[in-house]
Amino acid sequence: MTRTARAAPFKNEALRMIANGRSVLQVAQALGVGKNLLYRWRSQQESAMGLTKGKEKTDSPLVIENERLRHQVRQLEEERQILKKALAIFSRQT
Repeated sequence: MTRTARAAPFKNEALRMIANGRSVLQVAQALGVGKNLLYRWRSQQESAMGLTKGKEKTDSPLVIENERLRHQVRQLEEERQILKKALAIFSRQT
């Protein structure tokens, strides 16, 4: 597994923790990463989803919903791959 393949689930989990109400400082300390890195990841996620603050989005609601759903599909595909690998590991006969 490449470094970026391992980083994506870690990054997603960190962002999920922030989205669930934990502060950036708490998440940074818990995971042992810098606050600035978490802020950068959050900013990248927001811009990928079209949620950039201070910039009014002129796209139609359908375009915005489409972008949100595409992002969600990517996350679910990553989670599915992780679960498939875990199943392969735990179903091995010893």
